[in-house]
Parts: sequence; structure tokens; C-alpha cells
Amino acid sequence: MNKRLGAAAALLGIVGLVAASVSAQSNRSSTLVYGGDWSGLITIDPGMSYEYAGSLVTNNLYETLVKFEGEDLSTLKPSIATKWTVSDAGSSWKVTFNLRNEKFASNRPVTADDVVYSFDRAIAMKGPGSFLFTSVANMKVGSTKAIGKSVVEVTLPKTASPAAFLNLLTFNIGAIVDSTEVKAKAVGNDYGATWLKRNSAGSGPFVLNRWDQNSVVVLDANPLSRLLPKLDRVILREMKEANTQKIALESGEIDIADNLTPDMIKVKASDSKFNVYKADSLNLQYLGMSAGPDSPFKDARVRQAVRFAVDQDGIIASLAGGNARKIQTIIPQGLFGFNASLPYKLDLEKAKGLLKAAGKDGGFEVEMLTPQGACLAGIPCADLAAKIQSDLAKIGIKIIIRQLVDSELYPLYRAQKATMLLVDWSPDFPDPDGNATPMSDFGAKSLAWRNQWNNPTASQLAQTAALEPNPTKRAALYKQLTELQLEDGPFAVLFQPTVSVTLSKTVKGYVRNAQNQIRFEKISK
Repeated sequence: MNKRLGAAAALLGIVGLVAASVSAQSNRSSTLVYGGDWSGLITIDPGMSYEYAGSLVTNNLYETLVKFEGEDLSTLKPSIATKWTVSDAGSSWKVTFNLRNEKFASNRPVTADDVVYSFDRAIAMKGPGSFLFTSVANMKVGSTKAIGKSVVEVTLPKTASPAAFLNLLTFNIGAIVDSTEVKAKAVGNDYGATWLKRNSAGSGPFVLNRWDQNSVVVLDANPLSRLLPKLDRVILREMKEANTQKIALESGEIDIADNLTPDMIKVKASDSKFNVYKADSLNLQYLGMSAGPDSPFKDARVRQAVRFAVDQDGIIASLAGGNARKIQTIIPQGLFGFNASLPYKLDLEKAKGLLKAAGKDGGFEVEMLTPQGACLAGIPCADLAAKIQSDLAKIGIKIIIRQLVDSELYPLYRAQKATMLLVDWSPDFPDPDGNATPMSDFGAKSLAWRNQWNNPTASQLAQTAALEPNPTKRAALYKQLTELQLEDGPFAVLFQPTVSVTLSKTVKGYVRNAQNQIRFEKISK
């Protein structure tokens, strides 16, 4: 157990921590208290964590070879690796990393052997994020090798994308652990997972002080990290209810509230004591339209008509309360390959003309499958479906809304039995291939397949772009693909939601990217 535990216990007292104890026993100007629903925190082992809360913590305890900075998820930056190269080895790709001189919190140096152990360990444990290594990067134990103490070489088969591999390294699974420390704490064949679930062994800007599940997580500044924090301590307070967070923020008990309701956020936005930070997500809310032979949407002009008839601006302003971004292409803003083109403006006459040209000037009736509960940006799915129903009725398309629970809706979608549906999508890793392949490559048996959209050009572009190591060429391929999707694709992208976080005006430097990463070392008060 960390030697600072005693200090944390004195600070926090019992699990039901109150603001007065924090204020009395800690310098609040160097302590950040962040209230949120962290109930999804299962483990802080980077090889096993996958959920949002786990990622939030591990991102600040560990470093990865490469990283994204700020809100930009399109440009990789050095982290433990000072530089990296991708070379074509004929039957495989060789990705080589040169490591910088730095230390773990244990004062041991970070070496190539630690990288090898971390990657092989993540694969061998078969945690929820291990598919990123095994299925996306097509790696196996032994794919990573140390070339001396400060050079690492990863061999990828030609079926994998080097660019996607580099991007997925920014996720938890790419964290580098202190192999000496973890091996010493291993029990049987658990790879140290039992110990690492509640302890840290990284080189990140913070070390774990304490974790009381469903109550509080305490992180202390790591004095040996090259990423020296501006804060001495970060406390994550478990607060599931929005009203609890609101009261705690107003009293000064917490500095940041993660989950206020839209109405609460509107009030706080006009209060001089608070700031509201809006972060992008990688999610897209979309309409899927089957291009199958028996579908009224088999003609691309009908799909275009839908895009011209849906009132995106009205959805974003009225239903989402402004907590969404207008987007029409399949790669979300913030990712490499994003295309900002917005060719579809609300134009009912143009929509009617397209229907007439497609032989549908009399309109038609179609069933739209819709989830129950809330869609993205907190919009009730029933309300969003009703808005789309109203919009499309203006051009003669009669929508029959059929609300289903997810367990009923998705089996129909996956069996190509949805003619039209209202759903959302988010990539599993921060790379355009996480959207491009499922939405464009019919042979991938994912979203393009479910919508019976078989466009060989789109499939080839997605496959080629995924494997293209040259960033300039890759960007050009995604530009072609997204333009093709705008013209012919089976999706009407409705919006990309934003996430609103409420902060005390005393908090400076808070940045949250669309991958939900927050770098606590950048924050000051």
C-alpha cells in the first residue's frame, strides 16, 4: 500500500467524506475535487479497464508510447516514445519506437522490456480491450520485441493497419507498466492483475493513493514524472445524482460536476461563478436506410431526398438544446480524416424533385425502428423520431414509428430486416477506420451490410485507407470515401453530440477530448 495512504485517510476520514474535512485538512488551492458518477470503475489495471471511469484514472497513472494532445484526435504526439517509424518488411509492417529516458514512480527506468511485457501481458490476459491488439492490430504474444534497452519493434501482418495500431496505443491497452513491480506482485498466472486492480505501477503524472469503491478515488502527484502536475492531489468523489453534484458544486465541496442535467447546465452557464466546458464525443446519431432491392431507399436519390428534408438545425437547436454539432459525413470531427462538408441544407422542393426523379413523387410509407429511452445528447428517442416523422411527412414520406428495446431492435438490424432506423454509432478506437470500414465495406458484415449497401468502390477505399501508412495519402483516400458516402451512402448523419461539464471559475486548464481523456497534470486552480 502506498505510504501516503495514512495522509489520505486523515484527509478523507470515513467513506462519507464531507467538504469540511477536505477544507480543513488539505490545501484546497492544490487539490481538485471532481464529482461524478464513477460507479463504472471496476479496475485501474490498464490491461483490464475499458469503461469511462477506468480510462479516466489510468490515463493519469500511466503513459503510453504515443498520445493525443488537447482536443485533437487527428495528430499523434510523442509520449514515452520520442519518435517512431513504419517500414514495409515485405510480408509485414515493422513499427519501431525509440524510447526517452524516464522513470516509473518506483524510480526504475522505463525500458523496452517493460513495453514488451505490457503488450504481451495485455494480450495474454484477454481483457475487454485486448481485441484492439488481437483483432484490429492482428498481434499476438511475441509480436513486440526489445532491440536493446531503448528501442522497441512491433511486427504487424499486412492485414493490419499501422495507422490504426498507432492510434489504439493511446487507449488504456497501450499503457506501459513497471514490469519488475507487476511481476513481483503476481499471484499464480494472474499477471499481477489482482494487485494492479487497486494499485498503480506507472510513469504517469499521478500515483494511486486510495480507492474506496463507490465512494472516492485519491490520486497524488508523482514527483518522478516528467509530466509534473500543477496540483498536489486529485479527488474523484462518487456522486451518482445530478442534484447532489449541483449542491456540492454550489457549496464549494467539489470543483467540477460531471453529470448535471441540461437545465442545470443552462442555469450555471449564466452564473459568474461557473464555466461550462463543452467537449466533443466520437458518437454519431444517424438514420440508416436500407438500399436493398425491395426497399424504397434503393435509389440513392431517395436517400438524398431524406437528407434534404430532415431539419438538422431544428434538431440541434430545439431537441439537443445546442449540445450537438452539425455533421453530415461518417467520420466524426476530432478524428483524422474528418470532412467538414455540409452539402445538405433544408430544401423541401429539392427533396421533392429528387423523389420525383426516382419515381417516388407520390411518396411512400415506411416503418422506422427506434430505440426506447434516450438517444444521443439526452434527447428522448421518441421525440427525435417524432421530429423526423414530421419533417419527412412534408415531402410525402409517411413514417410509422416502431419503438423497440435494444435487445429486439439490434437483432433485426443485424439480420438486414430494418428498412429504416434511428440509431447511433461510436468507433471502438480513435482511428477513422473505426467508422470507415463498418460503414463502407459491405464485406465487413457491419453497418454497410446491415443496410444492404454494397458499393465496391467504397469497400476498396475503406480497405486501402485502413492500410495506407502515408498520412497525406491516407487523408486523400478518406476525403474520397466521405464524399462518396455523402452522394450515395445509406446513412443520414443527424448530429455529433457534445458533453457539457460544469466547473468552478477557479479551475483552469481543463480539457476533455472526444476519447474522454482528461489530463489532470494540465489543470490548476
